[in-house]
Amino acid sequence: MTFIVWFAMLGAVLLLLALSSSYLRWMPVTTSVVCLGLGIALGSAGLGFLHLDVAKASGWMEHLTEVAVLFSLFFSGLKLRRTLLSRRWWTAFFLAGPVMVICIGGVTLLLHYGLSLNWGVSLLIGAILAPTDPVLATLVQVVNAQDYDPVRFSLSGEAGLNDGVAFPFVILGMLLMQDSTPAEWFSRWVVKDVIWAVSAGFLCGYWMGCGLGQLSLYLRAQHEDSTVSPNDYLALALIAMAYVTAEMIQGYGFLAVFAAGLGLRQAEVRTSANASEPAEHLVQPVVGHQHVAPEHAVKGDIGRLEVAQVAAGIMLGDMLAFGSLVERALEVFLVTLLGVVLLEHWDIRALLVASVLFLVVRPLAVMLIPGRRQATLGQRALLGWFGIRGVGSFYYLFFAMNHGLPADVAPSIINLVLSVVALSIIVHGLTAQPILRRYESAAVGPSS
Repeated sequence: MTFIVWFAMLGAVLLLLALSSSYLRWMPVTTSVVCLGLGIALGSAGLGFLHLDVAKASGWMEHLTEVAVLFSLFFSGLKLRRTLLSRRWWTAFFLAGPVMVICIGGVTLLLHYGLSLNWGVSLLIGAILAPTDPVLATLVQVVNAQDYDPVRFSLSGEAGLNDGVAFPFVILGMLLMQDSTPAEWFSRWVVKDVIWAVSAGFLCGYWMGCGLGQLSLYLRAQHEDSTVSPNDYLALALIAMAYVTAEMIQGYGFLAVFAAGLGLRQAEVRTSANASEPAEHLVQPVVGHQHVAPEHAVKGDIGRLEVAQVAAGIMLGDMLAFGSLVERALEVFLVTLLGVVLLEHWDIRALLVASVLFLVVRPLAVMLIPGRRQATLGQRALLGWFGIRGVGSFYYLFFAMNHGLPADVAPSIINLVLSVVALSIIVHGLTAQPILRRYESAAVGPSS
């Protein structure tokens, strides 16, 4: 009965969202806020239809949130068309590096001196809450590969990078909770968990994305099967191979999967070097394009395009459509789950932590971005506010629970993390659409 009840819940929530989507578009509320409210209503504190023991479910929840983040990271990378040498990436690098470290430090100091938690617990919570989310933040990220808006691009790049960069700090927090002295493991942590794992994960994923992307497009052009190849299979294969390869060489799989998406996009850029638009915008596959002759598989005149460009356009169009479907389904399910357990794990101290993190630490850290040309004052204000926390924090929480988190501190960590993420979903979800409308109508920022 448990599976039937949960499956019925998912169907009911998806049906409600589908029927109300035309109304939600005009309301200052995101899908995540609606799902959170539905979860609270269906949970034991509401109608009592659903119940979830977070501690007992930590095993499968770790893997489910891991899959959700992997999908979102890959397809986020696939939308970013700028080369890594582009000036547009500088702000994203700063957000995913110094700004994230400052946020970790600020939360750690607040928890240790303000809430009297020990250093290990404080640092672990700070690291868990550090990454901005690629799953729940789709509203403030790039819409497609032709979206070069500086705020959207920077937030997308940050969310892709810092889900992997936060990992060594999660490990550092867990190491600090052990009885051993830092002198025994600190140098190994720096070399293995920071320098090697970050660089190895990113580089192996990027090379795999570039290499497999170019190989796939070459084979499709050579054999004229640009319209019949199963593109969702290729996306799944690249996600799995990049993740597994990175983990085998002790790199960070999250970074590898995001970089694989970036690499695959760069393979398309090389194929469409003479086109200013992304390949998927140059072709429009017809329904059932896998089952018809290539010349009938796309709409419009494609005579001016090379075979490889048609292949790239259909491949990336299929992948992005597939990824969007998976992302939305996982977002609905996971946020509804958070609502189910929220009132049982609510921690009033989260109001203080969220206020300091959202209103003080991150905004001030973002103001440190060097160079006014990188981001105007208005853009910095947006970047400082839209540090949305979400599924990435869930994953790190369950990872810690399944890898030696002491039982005496687990409840405090679980409650704080779930409560802060819920607050992020509410406050960012209620403010995102009005703020973005004002930003877009004012056309803030320098041209790309």
